[in-house]
Amino acid sequence: MRYLMSIMSTPESETTDYENPPEVYEAMAAYNDEMIKAGVLLTGEGLAPTSEGAEIVFRGGEATVTDGPFTEAKEFIAGYWVLQVSSHEEALEWARRCPHPPAGSDAVLKLQLRRIAELEEMDEMPEELKERERELRSQGY
Repeated sequence: MRYLMSIMSTPESETTDYENPPEVYEAMAAYNDEMIKAGVLLTGEGLAPTSEGAEIVFRGGEATVTDGPFTEAKEFIAGYWVLQVSSHEEALEWARRCPHPPAGSDAVLKLQLRRIAELEEMDEMPEELKERERELRSQGY
């Protein structure tokens, strides 16, 4: 089963002029390497600040675009990993091992862990659309 593990930030943490020391990046690189060697990390990326993003709201058949930053939000995804694991417990174990923030820091880090739904679970989706999705995924989508 696949899980999305997302690292969260806040508007305040995104606008602070704080830079992580090199040890934080080293610890995260070691963590990622460990997940790669264990065969559980499928992909992972950090995201640019919301000031470079946009929010698109659909209402009544119309799309409204609002450019970032998203200061009204309480929190948002700052980066993510996609894990391939055998159980929810295994996904939790990897999440608990995340080395950020560094030990001794008073900073707070929040991760969210969500199982990625598989096509087979989407009962309402017509079978021909599921088959089209499978074909796209087999081509690297």
